[in-house]
Amino acid sequence: MLLAVLRYQTRQLGPQAGASGLAVGWKAVLGSGLCSGSGAGERPENGVRVRFGPSPTGFLHLGGLRTALYNYVFAKKNGGSFILRIEDTDQNRLVPGAAENIEDVLEWAGIPPDESPRRGGSCGPYQQSERLDLYLKATETLVMKNAAYYCFCSPQRLEMLKKEALRMRQTPKYDNRCRHLTSKQIEERLAQGCPHVIRFRLEEGAEPFEDLVYGLNRMDPASVEGDPVIIKADGFPTYHLANVVDDHHMKISHVLRGTEWLASTAKHVLMYRAFGWDPPAFAHLPLLLNKDGSKLSKRQGDLFIHNFSRNGFLPEALLDIVTNCGSGFSGNRPGRILEELVSEFAVTRITTHSALLDLDKLPEFNRIHLLRRIESASSRHQLVTELQALVKKEYRNKLMDGEALHTDYVERVLLHRKGHITLLRDLVSPAYSYLWIRPSVPREQLLNLSEEGEKICSMVLRLFQTWPNGSVTPTELNSELRALQTQFIGTKYSVMMKLLRLALSGQQQGPSVAEMMLSLGPKEVCQRLQQVIIH
Repeated sequence: MLLAVLRYQTRQLGPQAGASGLAVGWKAVLGSGLCSGSGAGERPENGVRVRFGPSPTGFLHLGGLRTALYNYVFAKKNGGSFILRIEDTDQNRLVPGAAENIEDVLEWAGIPPDESPRRGGSCGPYQQSERLDLYLKATETLVMKNAAYYCFCSPQRLEMLKKEALRMRQTPKYDNRCRHLTSKQIEERLAQGCPHVIRFRLEEGAEPFEDLVYGLNRMDPASVEGDPVIIKADGFPTYHLANVVDDHHMKISHVLRGTEWLASTAKHVLMYRAFGWDPPAFAHLPLLLNKDGSKLSKRQGDLFIHNFSRNGFLPEALLDIVTNCGSGFSGNRPGRILEELVSEFAVTRITTHSALLDLDKLPEFNRIHLLRRIESASSRHQLVTELQALVKKEYRNKLMDGEALHTDYVERVLLHRKGHITLLRDLVSPAYSYLWIRPSVPREQLLNLSEEGEKICSMVLRLFQTWPNGSVTPTELNSELRALQTQFIGTKYSVMMKLLRLALSGQQQGPSVAEMMLSLGPKEVCQRLQQVIIH
């Protein structure tokens, strides 16, 4: 449909006609593709607007999260806007649910866009498949200016060119054959319904541009590649056209994207000039690589953000580690929160060196951020709710009683285990099962450790029954237990601790006995010791 309209207008105006013929119906065709409030492409004075434009051909992974984060912190540092644009023009590779996942992840990570498909905004729609009329009109403009042309080369011919170039050990490129078709030849082939694409005419002598990270760039794409396709045979634009048109009409002031697009930027600048538009400022981010130096890939399923979330990693830890291994900030240290990243960020601090992502360090990053959350009263409340849900799911009808899910009890467990756990779900692992279910330890097993086992349990029980109200530190409790041990002639302190640990948890290793007792609380400690004495 798009190309049919383009054919019609081209026949009416002629392929070499002036662009003025396109003025009729311009506003009506573009509709909401133009930002409201000012003319198309007019950027607010000194206003920073950046965009993250992922393709929903897969779920968001760490590399994409890092690019989104750099755009977000740059916008917030400069009082600007962060836009999410879903670039879904590659219809053959779309993954169901990927577009929704991208926005879900940004919100989960605490870097929500100011404008997006979900949130809306004055420059929508924010999904490229809904902006096709805009790309059609832009392509008409280029064709009328003789900056773009119809290409009728078959896939078979293009494949032949590629094979011949490889045989000659040359870089494959289109030979620009259809550049030289006359108006009559174009009309005849369009009338015959010949399949075609539209290509942008690369002109030699591309002007240098200043990249904010890589400096002056003097690439001349016309000398190394053929004219690129900007409208595919299915009527959808390629990235080269869509990103230029959208960045202009969405008033994007700065483009922060991966360095893999640096080689294409000279081509995009040529396109901006062909339209008569000023390009935005460009800052290309160095690659985020695996620890072994290989490139991150959407095929690495373990790198998808929803997998990290499902496994219990906090968004703060992910944001911290993807910036800690790179540049752009005043220093690299674990434990930075988003507000610190925003305040420390500067484009001038970004280096051209690739960043090596060491995911072996992620558990430690998560431990630090989990500790921070536990120490915050507001964040701790949410953790209590999450841990209660995990306990219910893991132990269900095995729970010792309603006390195991009581908010005060769960909160006390968190406070005593802070800094010792990497993930919240660690607290429902077998090592911490004693917190939620009462152990059943044979009396003989305790007596094998010490014949004074029952007496030890009885005296510790009396200690806790008379323990004063108020907070008690592990050091104070250890002192009391050491004093108590002096009353047992045949049982060493270490044996006494083993016996108490076994009686209270059914386990032979774990946190210190004092920590264990303080986590369980006096009431639960007494109940478990009484169970040993009675039986």
